[in-house]
Amino acid sequence: MKVVKFGGSSLADAAQFQKVIKIVQSDPDRRVVVTSAPGKRFAGDIKVTDLLIKYAKATLAHQANSYADDIFARYQEIGRGFDVDDAVLADIKAKLMALPTKSYQDDDYLMAAFKAHGERLNAELFAACLNQLGTKARFVDPSEAGIILEDNPNGSTVLPETYANLAKLHYPNDEKLIFPGFFGFTKKGAIVTFARGGSDITGSILARGLHASLYENFTDVDAIYAANPKVVDHPAPISKMTFREMRELSYAGFSVFNDEAIIPAIEGQVPINVKNTNHPDLPGTLIVPEKDMTTKHPVTGIAGSNRFAALYLHRYLLNKEVGFTLKILQILYKYGVSYEHMPSGIDDLTIIFDRNQLDDQTIDEMCKDIQDTVHPDDMEWIDDYAIIMVVGEGMRAKIGTIENIIDPLADHHIGVHMINQGASRISIMLGTRESDADNAVRYIYQNFFKSGVMTADTYQATAN
Repeated sequence: MKVVKFGGSSLADAAQFQKVIKIVQSDPDRRVVVTSAPGKRFAGDIKVTDLLIKYAKATLAHQANSYADDIFARYQEIGRGFDVDDAVLADIKAKLMALPTKSYQDDDYLMAAFKAHGERLNAELFAACLNQLGTKARFVDPSEAGIILEDNPNGSTVLPETYANLAKLHYPNDEKLIFPGFFGFTKKGAIVTFARGGSDITGSILARGLHASLYENFTDVDAIYAANPKVVDHPAPISKMTFREMRELSYAGFSVFNDEAIIPAIEGQVPINVKNTNHPDLPGTLIVPEKDMTTKHPVTGIAGSNRFAALYLHRYLLNKEVGFTLKILQILYKYGVSYEHMPSGIDDLTIIFDRNQLDDQTIDEMCKDIQDTVHPDDMEWIDDYAIIMVVGEGMRAKIGTIENIIDPLADHHIGVHMINQGASRISIMLGTRESDADNAVRYIYQNFFKSGVMTADTYQATAN
């Protein structure tokens, strides 16, 4: 049995629905389907989830609005494309109109409930379309399946009892089960959502809980690539990679889905196949447990992210001062700031942060506290900071990988501010200036995939 998830771009309109339905009908093993809310149909369009957020904000502000009608028009267009019964569409409209009249614990729970209905109503509509075309399908609400989440309205996580509940779920062989992604219920029955992109998490949870043989994640790209196609021209597609490689690369923004989304599937050791809704016959990228992967080549992918910032401190005999790092960590705790990495030397310490969690005021106040508390000889805040991840299971057995990473950067006068090899020994992390990040990715990629180290064709042939 396969769990199949489709993203918002795959379900944006009736034409996309038709593609998805053919994919579902083409394989009897595709018995559990997870739907996202309708995405953008064209450049400049707005996603249904974003319309629902506007609807929620207008409701909270007690403003008259027509968002319910605008949202319903999206579902109506799809439903009429499949001659869905008017009663189905009337039910969807009634649920949209009723959202402001419901009772919610607070504004955050109202927002969660509004957002969740993008997926909820699309799953109902998708089941109706399948039935209309002669494929037996049933909408399954997360409350019916027992998908229980922690009490956190807009960034929740799954509770362990969910998997015991899913193990009891009955589904006949001749019936497709259609689940909405993105949300679940608390023990008290309130709707709560995962973080944005949570439909991937729902698919991963179902794959683990229902012991799927494969979790197919359909999106709008043909495969996962060895580098970002926006940075490297025509990078090699990755036909097969490990869970561990995926996680390491996702840290630097490499993926078609959130890096946390695949954790349930990893825990259940369920392989994941990333495929393209518009080219479903292509093999896509298969993500597998480490035991199912053998490679002789050092590098699988290179990714870069400029969402980071760094604080550099220099003080003579820093390594001899007991409690120096503790004092800094206490200041970070005071401001509610977590750090990503903290490489150090005998007189130097660099603290790397995710810039998204910091505003300018917090940075100024935090740095002043650190200056006044530990009195460094030199301190510099580096906003122009990026991290490059070079990842491959083959690194552990290959001597000279670091040289092949560093040499092309030195040849092009790109400074490396930090080097860190992960404990798993399958990744090397580099810190560079943000302005150098894209070129760093290009030069490292060229050295491994375009030169004599490893061509894209050789890589693909070996992976296949």
